[in-house]
Amino acid sequence: MMVVMSNGEYGTQPTAVDVARAEQIKRMLLQNVLDKAARERLNRVRMVKPELAAQIELYLIQLYDAGKLKSQMTDAQLKDILEMLAAGPSGSGKFKIVKK
Repeated sequence: MMVVMSNGEYGTQPTAVDVARAEQIKRMLLQNVLDKAARERLNRVRMVKPELAAQIELYLIQLYDAGKLKSQMTDAQLKDILEMLAAGPSGSGKFKIVKK
């Protein structure tokens, strides 16, 4: 896979600077896209199921890039996405959401 490096050249291996910059951009985007309660829920999911949290982040970034997010996503909307992604294509996944 070809990527654009920090110096503007194309390469195959991103540098530590490129990775750090991408993470910073992702954090800023998620901060703008999710309200406080949704960010807290995503952080809790990240502690328990980091692969699911990464999948959710990618999904949210894709929604943002497609222009489908008009306002900040609420905790209830994030729960819906969690349930959808946890079920997967087969619908067999179980993910329990406990209200606090």
